[in-house]
Amino acid sequence: MQVEVVGTDPYGDEAYKALFEGIIGDIGKTFMIEGAKLVLKPEVPLFIFSVVLRNVPGGKTISNVASLRQEREDLHMSISEERYAPDVLAQLWKIYGRSKVEQQTRFDLVIHGGKAEEVESIPVSSGEAVIKEILGAVWRALPEGIRNREVFIDDRVVTVTATEEIMLPEFLKEGRDLHDAMVAEARRSKDV
Repeated sequence: MQVEVVGTDPYGDEAYKALFEGIIGDIGKTFMIEGAKLVLKPEVPLFIFSVVLRNVPGGKTISNVASLRQEREDLHMSISEERYAPDVLAQLWKIYGRSKVEQQTRFDLVIHGGKAEEVESIPVSSGEAVIKEILGAVWRALPEGIRNREVFIDDRVVTVTATEEIMLPEFLKEGRDLHDAMVAEARRSKDV
């Protein structure tokens, strides 16, 4: 993950870069982020965080994260993407109840009475959840007291423009301009 900081305080710039990288690491999303640009103007105050994701976040279904095998009345499942295991279990328990979902190992399950054609399309993750986590991380990285925020989301880019009090038109323009530049750069990098 490449993080570029443009600011007026060299010490503060490095501290914010480390803070941002630490928070993204804490939520386990470093692998999802291609890069970020942070514009820091604490004297204004104006903070713009623009994040480029590696891919457009999309929803995942059980068939995306597990292999299924039907044997008579039972459906056998082997979860191949570990990070989705808790979500898969939660969804299956909600639909079938705990008594019908037998967990043989950490990643191997049997759904008694389950049918592959019903289970394979059950959603376990939405793209919205990823965006919310990234936004939450950005908000945690902003200084305390920064309450007024404007969010721009297009393609693989999420940009937050934030200030203390009134969001002036020039702040919005600067945030939008950075966002548009990051979107253009993200599209170029995907085409290469």
